[in-house]
This record gives sequence, structure tokens and C-alpha cells, in this order.
Amino acid sequence: MTDACAESTAPELSLEALREAFDHQALFENKTWRLSPEAWPLTDDEVETVRDIGRACLEFHRAMELLYTRSREGRNLLRNRNLEAPWVAEYLDRGKPEGLRRHAAAKAVRGSHPVVIRPDLLVTEQGFALTEIDSVPGGIGLTAYLNRLYGGQAGIVGAGDRMIERFGAGLAALRPDKPDPSIGIAVSQEAATYRPEMQWMAEELAARGHRAYCLDPDELMTLGDSLCADVKGNPEEIDVLYRFWELFDHPNLSVAPHLMELLEGGAPFAVTPPMRHFQEEKLALALFHHHLLGDFWRENLSKRSLRLLKRIVPRGWIMDPVSLPPNAVLDAPHVGGQPIWRWEQLIDASQRERNLILKLSGFHENAWGARSVLLGSDASRDEWADGIAEAIESAPDNLYILQEYRKPRRLRHPVYDEDGGLRPMEGRLRLCPYYFVEGDEVDLGGILATFCPADKKIIHGMRDAALLPCRLSGA
Repeated sequence: MTDACAESTAPELSLEALREAFDHQALFENKTWRLSPEAWPLTDDEVETVRDIGRACLEFHRAMELLYTRSREGRNLLRNRNLEAPWVAEYLDRGKPEGLRRHAAAKAVRGSHPVVIRPDLLVTEQGFALTEIDSVPGGIGLTAYLNRLYGGQAGIVGAGDRMIERFGAGLAALRPDKPDPSIGIAVSQEAATYRPEMQWMAEELAARGHRAYCLDPDELMTLGDSLCADVKGNPEEIDVLYRFWELFDHPNLSVAPHLMELLEGGAPFAVTPPMRHFQEEKLALALFHHHLLGDFWRENLSKRSLRLLKRIVPRGWIMDPVSLPPNAVLDAPHVGGQPIWRWEQLIDASQRERNLILKLSGFHENAWGARSVLLGSDASRDEWADGIAEAIESAPDNLYILQEYRKPRRLRHPVYDEDGGLRPMEGRLRLCPYYFVEGDEVDLGGILATFCPADKKIIHGMRDAALLPCRLSGA
């Protein structure tokens, strides 16, 4: 990946044009970010790798469903050799209400996967590092808007309104029996920051002939086996519901248990992302590297996707504080070059050995964004000790994971100062590609680049970061 400052020939967007565009269309509630005149450049090979990652993510989702259901039902995981792993479902079910566990395994929702998949890819010296796969991703509307705003620059990934069109097509495909299915995009209060971009997406879908509405979950109601919404005072039947809320939020949503019950009974409407908790747990990536499951992944992923994921997924460990016999050790990072048998021993790890990310796995209000993320090598010993203690005390209901930290490389890109000056900013980059799934097809709709100052070790949408679309550098 080359520095944008060194090779850009793309037509620049002025600061005035950018400010006017975002003043006209606020896409995040009370959120601001740095502005840049240029989309982020990617090589042909980098974009092709990103496309391959999309196919691998869909394969991984499907394999995870098989792993979870076989584990939960006590079935053999492999074709020609005995391997049972009831502990996988136990980990994924831990802390979840019975209704949600039942729904996730119901036959009526078997084979259902998110219409939109978004991994987080850090750009490191060794290439991409895939740190998470988000099934309820924010930024869909923002990325679509940025693709349009920077559309005068050649080679935008997802040029034109491709993301909007793929989003609408993916939702409509969930009701193939209906030529014009009605679409509801429901955004909970917990996720209210993203309501403006989802409102914009609904308006754009409506402008393309879809019956699409952005709703509050409280506006949803069930009538018989149908799902309806209060649209301008009138009940409107909803054929496809895009769920923009995290599953931990269900107790605050009166309609949630009714949705699950009706879907389990074969109701005609569709909900995506599916309300299946195992698709939203970060510990799924730790299972990918688990030494007992290697044969399962080899059987259920293509050779190409398996090689790719082995290269880009950092190693991870599930922090389950259990009592061990005297001759046993934990599947965990080493301390002082030696295996450990209690998670508390990690407190004494050296700064080099603490080159680890500690974070909540899921199903908690602090498990999304960067709320629970701690980088051990960037924390004081007391902060690290407090983080380890919190992870141990949160079990068994809320599991934490440890993940090998792969440091993003330093890059440069032109960014506007607050006074309007343009300067090359040094920083670190995360790419969020948005993949749209229809059946067996996975399509790259666009890529959101988050470019953070170089002194920030954990990359997220902070106000001093720049948020940009991506383009082919050779276009």
C-alpha cells in the first residue's frame, strides 16, 4: 500500500464543498470527523484480496452455523472421524436468555445469514489483519454517501450508488415470492447514533421504487402472523425487516419476543440480520484457531478461504476462568515463556508479552465499538491488572477474549486542518469493506477507510480520524 500523498492524481474536493455536503446531510448524530480531499487509494491486488476476504467471511459464517448447531445437538463435527465439542455451544450460549438460544437453533431460521457482512481489516506491514466480523454494521449509509460524494475521482470502489442498489436487492431477495416487498429499517434507541444514515438509506431506497421506511422498533406490531408498522398513522405490512439493534437490547424492545415466536412458526416476513447470537460473538474468531477444531475448519472451508483466514486472522483465546487439575495448563498466551494455569498470571506478563487486545466477546452494551477494548502493551501495569480482573469477574455470563495485536503500519494521507489548510497527516488505517449477500453470491459494495492519527493504537471512528471511501490507485 502506497502513501496517498506520494502518488495522487485524483481531482480534489475542496474543504468548502465537503463542509457544505455534510451540513446538508448529517449522517451520524452528534458525530464529526476529519475531512480529506481524496479517497483512499488501493492497488488492484489489495482490492482483489478484499474481494476474496468477502467470500471467506461468508464461508466462515456458514461453517460457524454448522459448528454451533452440531455442538448444541451433541452431534459429531467431522465426516470420517469422531469429534464432539459440546463446549462450543456452551461458550456461545453462555449468558443468553433461553428464548434467544431456542430461536438461534430453530429449524425455521436454519441457513439464514446476514445480508450485510463487514469485517474490520487493519493494514499492517504484513498485510491485512482481520480482527472482527460485524453482522450489524454501522456505516452502510455513510459509505454509500461518501462513494457518491467522491464519485468524480476515478476508480471509486462501489462507484455510483452500488451500495444502495445492492442493499435494496439483498433485502428484496429475502422475499422472492413478492415482486415489491415492503422494507422496514428499525433502529433502536441504543443505536440512535446511526439513525440519520439509515433514514437516508430508506429515502434512497424509496427513490428507487422500493417501499422502504426507517422505523423505531416501538412502531412495529404483530397482527396475526404478519409484521406491521405504524407509517404516518396507518398500519403498513412489513415483508422484510432490517434489524439495526444488538441482541442484548432485546429486553428493551417489546416486539422482539413476538418476532422470534412468529419466525419460528414459519411467519411470511423476514428479519435480517437473523436474531442468532452465535453470529455476533467475537469469540467465533478465537474458535478458528482452537487446536481442537482444526480438522473441522479444514472440512468446511474451501482451501483458498482457509489459507486466507489463517494468514489474516490473529490468534485468539477465550478467557474462561476454570479450575484445572495440577498437571494441566490453559490454552492461553505464555508468561515468561511458560504456559499458565490461572488467568491471573497474565497480570505479571511483560510489556512485550502484553502485545494483546482484551475485549468483551458480545451480548453486552460495552461489547460494540471500542468500549471494552484494552491494548495490553499500551496500558500501565495497573490498567492491565484491572482489565484482567474485570474479565475474570465478568465470567461466566460475559466472556472476554484475548487477541494477538498486529500493529497497523504508519501511512500518510492529505487531510484538512481546522483552519482550512491541507497537510499530509501520518496515521494508521482500518478498512471496513461492506459485502452484500444474495444466496451464494457475495458482492463488495464499498470500502470505508478510517485513518487515525499515528499516536492512536486502537482505530475507531474518533473525531480526529478521517473517514473516506476507497478507490483504485491505478484508475
